[in-house]
Amino acid sequence: MDATVFKKNLKTIDTSSLVDRVEKKLVETLQKKKLKTGDSIPKEIELAETLGVSRTVIREALLRLRMMGLIESKKKKGAVITSPDLFGILGKSMNPHILDQDTLKEIFEIRLALEIGMADFLFKRKTDENIEELKKIVSKEPEFTDQHLFNISHEIAFHGKLYEITGNETMKKFQKMLLPVFDYVHHSGLLGKPITFKKFVSHKELVDILDKGTPELFRNAMRHHLENHFARIFD
Repeated sequence: MDATVFKKNLKTIDTSSLVDRVEKKLVETLQKKKLKTGDSIPKEIELAETLGVSRTVIREALLRLRMMGLIESKKKKGAVITSPDLFGILGKSMNPHILDQDTLKEIFEIRLALEIGMADFLFKRKTDENIEELKKIVSKEPEFTDQHLFNISHEIAFHGKLYEITGNETMKKFQKMLLPVFDYVHHSGLLGKPITFKKFVSHKELVDILDKGTPELFRNAMRHHLENHFARIFD
């Protein structure tokens, strides 16, 4: 057998650790059994016997599942399935200083898409009180917002309120994590083009449309509100 034939007969070696494989197997098993929040999982010794590994390996794999928020320990019940705090976990790694440039740009784009896509939720759930609160927020902003591209405090106040009006708690949590990344990318020079100030739809105009307009008008207005950012992305 020559070297070429020998190489073809070789299979890729699984270099993952035993704990890695057990962790993967446990997650797959939880999914297949369709366990719900609060359901108990087998004890360590039972898992060790079933999978044919030591309790030390099982203990390490379960610790990883706990860190991911997939399981938690309950008195008299042992380990049970829990609903993971996705944003608590994600938030720990959402540090703009440790993410690579491509990821930062994509996160930047995600927020732009969310801002434009929330129109129908806003119009479905807005109240007169919401509109008045937005008007108060806008009244504290600089008069010439067409020359004021981005200010983190104004963004948090205005856009944060929009996310609140949607009534989507998950979206609100996501927005809070995205803002620091959004600010970092804006100031870091990662975007293709330098800042070119152009007139765009202001927060005040957005509030007027939300008050008296339609979801379609709001979507278009939000797109124009973010025009300077899109112009820098599409270099």
